[in-house]
Amino acid sequence: MPDTSKQYDDVIIKCRSLFINKMKDYGSAWRILRLSSLTDQIFIKAQRVRGLQQNSVQKVDEGQGSEFIGIINYSIMALIQLEKGVVENPDMNLEEAIVEYDKNSGITKDLMMDKNHDYGEAWREMRVSSLTDLILQKLLRVKQIEDNKGKTIVSEGLDANYQDMINYAVFALIHLEE
Repeated sequence: MPDTSKQYDDVIIKCRSLFINKMKDYGSAWRILRLSSLTDQIFIKAQRVRGLQQNSVQKVDEGQGSEFIGIINYSIMALIQLEKGVVENPDMNLEEAIVEYDKNSGITKDLMMDKNHDYGEAWREMRVSSLTDLILQKLLRVKQIEDNKGKTIVSEGLDANYQDMINYAVFALIHLEE
């Protein structure tokens, strides 16, 4: 039986490495992005994945994997923005950003482990296309919550939706690697 915790960690290590290298290239320029901009970036990535899954011709030489990694990293950035707020100028050095990345990816993994226990690893029987659709559904929910100025009546908030998108993207990457 596969070790979900280890597989999850392996995916996050790859995502984290890319995040670190982009921080070295660009610094924390992403800190100026409003949540709606991050949501739109995630939406673009998810739409491209869906297009790759539906189209018979691919014109850009990047597959689904890189897009799912982008979904994970932009979602972690969104979680950081939710907590820290948007700034006018980049304000986070590499070490601070890694601490925030690790904190948010750890909290999200803990959530996954709890849900995975309760759902009995049902995700393992899901198709990557279904995980993509769930990410898109979460994005539409996030956009509605953003339009409602962050308020919900009975539903989970923005953080839970970003965490679910991270977890669905991790599951998709695990499937793609198997």
